[in-house]
Amino acid sequence: MTLFDSPSFAQHEGVHSFYDEKTGLKAIVAVHSTARGPAVGGTRMWNYATAAEALEDVLRLSKGMSYKNAIADLEMGGGKSVIIGDSRTQKSPELFKAFGRFLNGLGGNYFAAEDVGTSVEDIAEARKVTPYVLGLKDGPEASGDPSPVTAEGVFRSNLVVARRLFGKSDMTGLTVAVQGVGHVGAYLCEKLHAAGARLIITDVNQDNLKAVAEKTGATVVSPDEIYSVEADIYAPCALGATLNPTTIDQLKVKAICGAANNQLATPDIGDELHRRGVLYSPDYVVNGGGIINVAAEMNARQNGTAFDPAWVETKLARLIETFEEILVRAEAEQKPTYQIADAIAEERIKAAAEQKAAALAG
Repeated sequence: MTLFDSPSFAQHEGVHSFYDEKTGLKAIVAVHSTARGPAVGGTRMWNYATAAEALEDVLRLSKGMSYKNAIADLEMGGGKSVIIGDSRTQKSPELFKAFGRFLNGLGGNYFAAEDVGTSVEDIAEARKVTPYVLGLKDGPEASGDPSPVTAEGVFRSNLVVARRLFGKSDMTGLTVAVQGVGHVGAYLCEKLHAAGARLIITDVNQDNLKAVAEKTGATVVSPDEIYSVEADIYAPCALGATLNPTTIDQLKVKAICGAANNQLATPDIGDELHRRGVLYSPDYVVNGGGIINVAAEMNARQNGTAFDPAWVETKLARLIETFEEILVRAEAEQKPTYQIADAIAEERIKAAAEQKAAALAG
């Protein structure tokens, strides 16, 4: 299969592969769109079984970033990077410096941040050799770990769902099944617990499970069991594509609202959830808090100012309003929520591309 034959290729502007023999770095960067500004997206380090699997992931994730940045009304395009390797055993400062040097070759078309398998410390190593990274923890413009802001956006979205579906002002009396209690998932669990939710959690990391369960009183189940538990809301917060023909037949929930990217294995799963009356919260809408945090760092760097938490809060509040607008439109038009979200994002990207083309022609 060639790149252009991939079902996940979506008119990407550029796909770049990097290899460094000394550090063992194997990375792919996909730039989906720069219509709204430089492409921005996280760097995922994962032990992919094959290079083809890594390519599919980076193509899907980069398109998702274009939509995420557009729906959050940020002046940024969409991109993503993946590093093939075991994040527990194959990381090194030199590997991330090599990654940073490769980013320089893209000339600012793509800015990388942390993601699954990487940390702000890893990004800081890359920053030693490149300006094209975001999500730093040091310096006046530094935004730090975006996970808490991502979790806050997902939490607020759960409150929207609780109000619309269950008539509640908080999460009291509701059960949320959380798949994945890493950085974002753990923060989300703490917020849901504080708001009165009963939690059922799973993760492959036993230490994370134990820590979250002790803090929140959550019930722990195996990874396979999470789909079939009795709950009101399913919150996928691990890797993508967990909503597929096998898993949706097991679900016993009224809504899905989680932090994972690319939750729908294929778009028709969103259609099927709509047909079954399960409210799907489009992932790239509700998990947009982190990229808003990163965008504030880019603004600060470009303007020579300090990081502005108030700007982040304004953008996050507007994003939650957009989420509510999507739910209202989906109900009024009797369409799946993901279709409404995609239409809004595509309209914004198209308008920016046309404006950019007119300016260049001009």
